[in-house]
Amino acid sequence: MRPLPLPHAGCALFFDFDGTLADLAPTPDSVRVADGLPDLLARLAAPLAGAVAIVSGRPIGELDAHLQPLRLPAAGVHGAERRGADGQWRRLAVPDLAPALAVLQVLCERQPALRLERKPGALALHYRQAPQLEDECLTAMGVAMGRVEGMALQRGKMVVELKPRHAGKGHAVRAFLGERPFRHRRPWFFGDDVTDESAFEAVLALGGVAVKVGDGDTLAPHRLADPAALHGWLRAAVAALAP
Repeated sequence: MRPLPLPHAGCALFFDFDGTLADLAPTPDSVRVADGLPDLLARLAAPLAGAVAIVSGRPIGELDAHLQPLRLPAAGVHGAERRGADGQWRRLAVPDLAPALAVLQVLCERQPALRLERKPGALALHYRQAPQLEDECLTAMGVAMGRVEGMALQRGKMVVELKPRHAGKGHAVRAFLGERPFRHRRPWFFGDDVTDESAFEAVLALGGVAVKVGDGDTLAPHRLADPAALHGWLRAAVAALAP
């Protein structure tokens, strides 16, 4: 892995949330944000003219709640919903997910250690509390996907998700880069999971910087050990960008 440099004023920075900016937790609801992180991100965005965004599998509303009072440009549900720096929202059209939901609810009633998360336009099945049920979750998700049109499976760390086929973090990053203040900037992406690999691919194709947070195989040429290491890099970046 290459040493990770510090950014310059012509960069655009994109961050995953869970496992990247915040440590993973047993459930999505139990994630805790480190003290001072929202202020640190705000101080980072200022010298970059606001070219800092969160690109996550979480809904944007949850990201805002964790980072309040900060409201950054954000892509949620792997890009199925996106809020630009201008405050405008863009959402992909999705089918009625009720037939897929019914399949997954039957499994969760039989296996109460599983957690079914309903998102805007997506369904996520978490098995962190029961990793031995991974194959059963994948089978059920395959059946659920067959009940609706235009959806695809997205795997992550102890989770499998049904999301819009055309949603992806790489697509979200490219959409941001077509808008102010991200346009004509060198993109950087920080992520920890297989869901972030499409964003790594996108920024590398554009001559940008990809940073893997944590362990695992990756396209990213750079790596940080954990969210705490990323927070240290953020503080160094703020100092480097200070006028």
